[in-house]
Amino acid sequence: MTARVLIVDDLAPNVKLLEAKLANEYYDYDSAMSGKEALVKVKQFKPDIILLDVMMPEMDGFETCKRLKADPETSYIPVVMVTALSDITDRVTGLQSGADDFITKPINDVHLFARVKSLVRIKMMLDELRLRDKTGSQFGLLEQANAGIENLSGAKILVVDDDVVESKHIQETLAKIQMQVTVVKPEQMNDVAASSEFDLFIVSTQLDNADGIRLCMHLRSQEKSRQTPQLILVDEDDRALLFKGLEMGINDYIVTPLDANELLARVKTQVRRKRYQDALRSNYEQSLSLAIMDSLTKLYNRRYLDAHLQNMVVESKAKNLPLSLISIDIDHF
Repeated sequence: MTARVLIVDDLAPNVKLLEAKLANEYYDYDSAMSGKEALVKVKQFKPDIILLDVMMPEMDGFETCKRLKADPETSYIPVVMVTALSDITDRVTGLQSGADDFITKPINDVHLFARVKSLVRIKMMLDELRLRDKTGSQFGLLEQANAGIENLSGAKILVVDDDVVESKHIQETLAKIQMQVTVVKPEQMNDVAASSEFDLFIVSTQLDNADGIRLCMHLRSQEKSRQTPQLILVDEDDRALLFKGLEMGINDYIVTPLDANELLARVKTQVRRKRYQDALRSNYEQSLSLAIMDSLTKLYNRRYLDAHLQNMVVESKAKNLPLSLISIDIDHF
């Protein structure tokens, strides 16, 4: 998978290093030397992902990210903050600014490209849905897909964890923002996931008798749950497992022991994205309905008739059965 990457850093050596890494993996890239330049270049270059340094003069990475996420034209572009800062408070500040992830220097290439591929994959899926949504919105047929996605109250979260203390911590933290949290053991996951619609799955990779990544892949294989975002709980030292999970399409992660503020920030990001994705799909289905139904009578229109009647004729001939058609004018057009 290749993509367009915008590098934002005020230090030329850092830019050159990232450019070399991206070129080696066949990515298309451009760079900006400041936050202000990035806000301009992002609309010219139209990147699939932004690698954003934090420590920059005039406008730092946190402020740049806030402005990118506040602009409807750029809010959907994933942002990965790349910095020497490693304190948990800096990571939380970045996530609260709208960043999708936070990678510390020196950069681990495996982590970098696993994260880039994961976020670009999600962005490309949303791009397709946004393109379908655009036509309906332009003609005033559909509501804007991002309307109401900031209201996260009532979001349904399924937690798969056999650590009682950890799962209770998650439940209490998310209850503070009125999210509904269901905690299950690995053996209960399938039945519960199939019985209800969830906005996010949180799955531990430190289970006693189950493989957390395999559980995520099972959820991804099921029609009911394959579109639901997944967040894994992973030990900070188990980098190989984290990279594997990201490569396989898991949406996000949080290292243990859990920080409540980081948990809140990452969960909010995933739930917002899920609701935006759901709204885009709903708009697409509505636009299909509008294309084959008469707006006045709410009955199927000529376009539907042409397609459906052809199938009926074929079936009638194949089964050697008569086919009757009654036409009634009900609106005098």
